[in-house]
Amino acid sequence: MPILLRNLRLGFDEPEENVLRAAARRLGVPETAIRTYALVRRSVDARRKDEIVFLYQVELELDESPASQRNRLRRHHIRQATWLEPQPEQEPVPGSSELARRPIVIGFGPGGMFAALRLAQLGYKPVVLERGRDVRRRHRDVLQRFFRERDFDPSSNLLFGEGGAGTYSDGKLHTRVNDPLCRCVLETLYHHGADPDILINARPHIGSDRLPTICTRIRRKIESLGGEVSFECHVDDIRVIDGTLDAVHVTGPGYPPCGTWLEAGPTILAVGHSARDTIRMLQKRGVRIDAKPFQMGVRIEHPQAMVDRWQYGTAAGHPRLPPAEYRVVAKRAAGSRGDVFSFCMCPGGMILPTAETPGRIATNGASRSSRSGSFANSGLVITIDPETLGHEGGANLALDTLAWLERWEQAAFEGGGGNYRVPVQRASDFLLGAESDGQLETSCPLGAQWANLAGLIPQPVAEALRSALPVLDRKLPGYAGGEGLIAATETRASAAFRVVRDPGTREADRTANLYPVGEGAGYAGGIVSAAVDGIKTADTIIQRYAPPR
Repeated sequence: MPILLRNLRLGFDEPEENVLRAAARRLGVPETAIRTYALVRRSVDARRKDEIVFLYQVELELDESPASQRNRLRRHHIRQATWLEPQPEQEPVPGSSELARRPIVIGFGPGGMFAALRLAQLGYKPVVLERGRDVRRRHRDVLQRFFRERDFDPSSNLLFGEGGAGTYSDGKLHTRVNDPLCRCVLETLYHHGADPDILINARPHIGSDRLPTICTRIRRKIESLGGEVSFECHVDDIRVIDGTLDAVHVTGPGYPPCGTWLEAGPTILAVGHSARDTIRMLQKRGVRIDAKPFQMGVRIEHPQAMVDRWQYGTAAGHPRLPPAEYRVVAKRAAGSRGDVFSFCMCPGGMILPTAETPGRIATNGASRSSRSGSFANSGLVITIDPETLGHEGGANLALDTLAWLERWEQAAFEGGGGNYRVPVQRASDFLLGAESDGQLETSCPLGAQWANLAGLIPQPVAEALRSALPVLDRKLPGYAGGEGLIAATETRASAAFRVVRDPGTREADRTANLYPVGEGAGYAGGIVSAAVDGIKTADTIIQRYAPPR
């Protein structure tokens, strides 16, 4: 019977092999009594700067009687483990209804990718339609055409293409979703090339340099199982008959031929929340799209060395300590409409000017697997209720909110000089209402330009930041100082809409046979949660239909 030990402490100078000795000491047994063991979680505890330690959770089996092991379960920090024991089968049981047409997956980000993989593994041979390009060509479009030549491609960019927006991000795999399928997602990524550390690190990440290869391997696995993944296939219309999705209209040079109506089997909608043209089309065709509260704000950047000092004190720079990160909250600071909090923190990363349409900037953070860059950045956002924005309301509240966001994204583009430079201002100058000038050093690959952000972000966001920044500066000295750079604007932290679905069937409200999933449908908030949502919807389809013959 395996048991789990928590909070095993090792100094950051101690080799990780010493965890076995620490486990034996905790249990009061010789190391030789431990038959087998596995590290299941590792984190850094830097709450005491003078005593930074690594914390481990370890599962192990002992050479002792079951009765003795049961007695151990009564002790503090010891409980029965699960990882070393065979796990119950998580695959769904196929249903019996006839599947007249192959399942379709629209979008090949995390939600669509993992839904398609699940369907392919169970023999359902999905057809995947992705409006962007495969990651090899997408890489060229982003790094050469956009970063070097500033030639923006609406169909192949930082948001659209193989892997979705997550391909060019930090690849953060930390999630608050507590679901056994989270482990399935991590293991799938590991089996397709991710570092095994993602299975045990408390805040795992992959890195934007490794994600493209992993995406390609998963796609090839889907294809080897009979699925089809077609790029440059934009679903620009749907046909709904008697409340049921009947066909999707596909344009672009990919398969099927340009201008084709493709009869729809069960169709998973996994387009991400940047496919705003698709959302507008769906609303026009009667699919229910509701507005919902969303996060908006800015990106804030600091030297990574400063962040390391905040978290590690005099131990900053030690080779065994990872680049430090933070999570901060200013709880309803005076004058603020709500909490101001950090989001999507990227140690050793860069700020990217993302958008799906030319002439707009929505900032995002990214970092490579090593997180070795000189700067760290994070979103700094508030939650906005679309009802407070002064729209007319009614059925188009979600679309009105999208148009409102797009105006601020256009303002950021123009505020940066109209050439995809990101508009930035020193945090100290923002608080004083002063212009920033002098040498500008930043991680932005297309550069940045000094700007007065007061006119480039909504008043509620500006007011909240003015209230919160001094509070955060007291927690992390220098956070709101001259070395803190604020960049406009963070508009993609979460979707401002939800494609409403039935909680039981997972089909879209008023549109049967259409299954919204992931961030773009308003049901996830990151790579892992979107992947889990995609798997669950694929399982719902599998449990309903028999595999195609």
